[in-house]
This record gives sequence, C-alpha cells and structure tokens, in this order.
Amino acid sequence: MLFLPLLAVLVQALSGAPVDAMQAPPGTTAIVFLFTSTDCPVSNRYAPDAFASKGVVFRLVYPSPADDARAIHEHMAAYAYSGAFDAVRDPKQSLAKFTGATITPEAAVVVGGRVAYRGRIDDRFVDLGRERPAPTRRDLFDALSAIVDGKPVPHPTTQAVGCFISDLAR
Repeated sequence: MLFLPLLAVLVQALSGAPVDAMQAPPGTTAIVFLFTSTDCPVSNRYAPDAFASKGVVFRLVYPSPADDARAIHEHMAAYAYSGAFDAVRDPKQSLAKFTGATITPEAAVVVGGRVAYRGRIDDRFVDLGRERPAPTRRDLFDALSAIVDGKPVPHPTTQAVGCFISDLAR
C-alpha cells in the first residue's frame, strides 16, 4: 500500500515555518500522528511504538497553542523523543480537527489521506487516575499491524483516556 497525500493540512515546524503534515517520504505506508502535551501526565507516560521499517512515519503533534518550541524541545528531551520522532505544533488545531483527535495522548493513523484509526495507544489507562499494571490490548499496534499487512483495521476507533485538547473549537 502506497501513501498518497490527497490534501494538505498545515501545521508548524518547531522553527515556526508552515509545513504540510500530510507530506511523507516516498515508500510511506501510513503516518501516525501522536497528539501529546507537555503538561499531561497520562501523555507523558507513553513512548510510541516504531514501525519505521515497514514504511510508517511517526509524528508527535502538540495541539496546545501554549506549548512553544522551547517547551516542546525540553519535553522531547525529557521523554527521549528527541532524534527519534518529528514534532510539529498545531496551534490552530487544524490537524486535530481533521483527524477528530480530542485527547492527549491520542493516535490518529492516516492512510491515503483518510483516517484509518483514531484512539488510544493501548488500554493501560481505564480512566483518569485509574490504570492497569500493564495493558491488555495494544490498539495502535493492532491497527498498524493490520495496515502494513493490507488488512482492515479491527477497531478503527477507540476511546482515548487523557487530557482534553484545550481550546478545541469544533
């Protein structure tokens, strides 16, 4: 399956320059947008899975207008994201609106310009303040496995648990 961007969704590079979130290198199968925040404790406990060898691109998305480049760089360094993942700011929340993301952490997987999966990374968090010792379902991993194998995503939408994306006007 080849990733073909069908539309542009403008976000900001950490330098402040506009970039198209849908642009990806040749051979990309899917883009995973991981919505995160510098101040959400649930969001800060996750480290994304990697499917890079199978043509999956991961991007951290900071949708809060309050998260400036300095805070994002510090957050990425503190949680070992620096150098491993691209990060973009989405202060106008155009990518959050396009994907339907409302929570951090929440994943949105885009294939061929369409959202193929949106929801939690796994079921470790049952509710705010309630978590399992270990996840029993790995929803993002299952969705990506299906996509790279050319199969339908078993559960295209799951309910994410975390912090609401502030100022999200729908």
